[in-house]
Amino acid sequence: MPEESDAAAEDAKLVTLARSARVRLGAAEGAAVRDETGRTYVAATVELSSLQLSAVQAAVAAAVSSGSQTLDAVAVVGTLQELREADRAVLADVAVTKVLIADADGVRLSVDVAP
Repeated sequence: MPEESDAAAEDAKLVTLARSARVRLGAAEGAAVRDETGRTYVAATVELSSLQLSAVQAAVAAAVSSGSQTLDAVAVVGTLQELREADRAVLADVAVTKVLIADADGVRLSVDVAP
């Protein structure tokens, strides 16, 4: 049982990190990813005239550019009810096994086991 509790605490941490990125930057979405070694990466939606990235895409880019090869979990916070097709494709590239979606207040809406 303690393992389930530890996993739930780690998932809650991801949601908190994603929420804080969204709030801090006033972005539409925030995302946090956890890699195969337990390191976390956080990002928010990027909306520049020359570059648009979802929070999930930005967080995955941060992780991959830091050397992560696979991601254990991702949390996304915002008004999203389900992942966009482009986000699913990115998550499939890095073999994510768990996707947590939460509303703007950090209340978990869904948990996907794979994208």
